[in-house]
Amino acid sequence: MSQERKSKHPKLAFSGQTNLLEENIYKYSLQDVFEPNLFRDQFEYTTIPKVAFNHRHVPPHMPDDIWVTDTTFRDGQQSRSPFTVEQIVTLYKLMHRLGGPKGLIRQSEFFVYTENDRKAVEQCMALGYEFPEVTSWIRATKNDFELVKAMGVKETGILVSCSDYHIFKKMNLTRNQAMSKYLGIVREALSFGIRPRCHFEDITRADFYGFVVPFANELAKLSDEAGIPIKIRACDTMGYGVSYPGVALPRSVPGIIYGLRYYADIPSEMLEWHGHNDFYKVVTNAATAWLYGASAVNCALLGIGERTGNCPLEAMLIEYASLRGTHDGMDFTAITEIADYFEKEIGQDIPARTPFVGSSFNVTRAGIHADGLLKDEEIYNAFDTKAILNRPAIVMVDSHSGAAGIAHWINNHYRLAEDEKLDKRSDLVLALKEKVDAEYALGRNTVMGDGELSRYLRELSPEFWKKHISRPDGQ
Repeated sequence: MSQERKSKHPKLAFSGQTNLLEENIYKYSLQDVFEPNLFRDQFEYTTIPKVAFNHRHVPPHMPDDIWVTDTTFRDGQQSRSPFTVEQIVTLYKLMHRLGGPKGLIRQSEFFVYTENDRKAVEQCMALGYEFPEVTSWIRATKNDFELVKAMGVKETGILVSCSDYHIFKKMNLTRNQAMSKYLGIVREALSFGIRPRCHFEDITRADFYGFVVPFANELAKLSDEAGIPIKIRACDTMGYGVSYPGVALPRSVPGIIYGLRYYADIPSEMLEWHGHNDFYKVVTNAATAWLYGASAVNCALLGIGERTGNCPLEAMLIEYASLRGTHDGMDFTAITEIADYFEKEIGQDIPARTPFVGSSFNVTRAGIHADGLLKDEEIYNAFDTKAILNRPAIVMVDSHSGAAGIAHWINNHYRLAEDEKLDKRSDLVLALKEKVDAEYALGRNTVMGDGELSRYLRELSPEFWKKHISRPDGQ
């Protein structure tokens, strides 16, 4: 790696980030190589990608402020049929409520190409919310810049692919040509007074010191000249990012965020992480980006998006509360409403075991777990899901539920007061258990529905059923 010394002797500079005197020796220059660096030692393609370690550790640096940004209406829509205008506006309103008064969902990005896209942008902007700010994502053409300017959007994403896979193999350019092209596009955005958000596509397969840092340095210069902030979104396009301490670049999430801050002097509030879930690492990688100095992580509702999807927005807001020790005014009950809206109004299938939003998230079937829930819900429920998410813990009744599971179902389904709750030795509970056991003795292999359990209960004790009926249809 070529490194250009700032002087013949090391210079000391006081760092405002660490409040320490630090050596400030190297400035990384573009390495305009003739052959692409495809990191074949890690990415052979014919084998599972390898995780390499160099045992270099960088210090964590949690920013003063952290937040999430949203890509549901941009990257999220690339994985499904387009949303209607009404659906976008409804979800946008729910995100505004979810993010709370501090605007912890800071921005949401939109396509602006179709008439429906533009109507959605106009209607969301007309709501007058400060957060999430409406931003766009466009192709790097003059016509697209004109479109964004006409709509009054103040920030736009611009694709600036940074790995040699894209520069050499997709775009058929050299690194120098790619950088020159990208800088020209950014200048164009600045000339329109639009804040550029540069999407460093495929950063986890890019030559970090040979292209990424030199390019980021040039962007920082443009930003200083124009007096307009330029954001960098580090895009883990293929989900290759790894959070382990001491892992080697280009896959090191700590290394990428630290390097952009330290070697390119990009402030935390201008750094954003965008990950995909190809290797089940998307939430951990996003949290790691926060821990090592990125203020923003880019997400989508329910994690929808290209291939395995983006980082789930609801997951990172829960992670925020875990890391900060406060909800900061977020309304987590909106998560449950968003999930219901996706399923009932949009027709999106949510896998049952998806944390926080899946139908089985806080549902137990095992009898021993149900017995614990009956004694104290906290034993088998991760947190007070009823108070926080408006989702009470539920027991599904099947052949493994036992008397404890049935008692919990009755108490929960009919919302019995504390002094009315039945335990697993109740005559009514044992009678209903006999009915359930008989079903499974005949070969049944599906769970019991609320409706059929309620009908059995009505047969066994009409008085109890009439007193505690919870729904007009008797279900």
